[in-house]
Amino acid sequence: MSSTSVHSLILFAHGARDPAWAAPFERLRALAQAAMPGAGVRLAFLELMQPGLHEAAALEIAAGAQRITVVPVFLGQGGHVRRDLPQLLEQLRQAHPQVRIDAVPAAGEDEAVLQAIAAYCVAAVRT
Repeated sequence: MSSTSVHSLILFAHGARDPAWAAPFERLRALAQAAMPGAGVRLAFLELMQPGLHEAAALEIAAGAQRITVVPVFLGQGGHVRRDLPQLLEQLRQAHPQVRIDAVPAAGEDEAVLQAIAAYCVAAVRT
């Protein structure tokens, strides 16, 4: 999905060999896009799937993004989020110094996300 706004959102996930693995992330992207109709919202993957973070960012920048927020769609701050993502972000910032590129903590670190997952787990016991 291309951006016409100055702010873009990139949902950054791990990636998998099975293309069906990306389906929930595609739904998440669509939900975020619906909530932000004027912004570009893309998926990017660390490995095994495309686009990678560099490609997704380049597409948004080409579409006019001046600011990109990267949301790691991981449950925790493992090695990929603590080590790999900062390196990728630094490479992006060096390649595109005119663009503000930020990242937030992993989605699973957010209290509201944890509450939603806990509610889902509890509901599973009640059914």
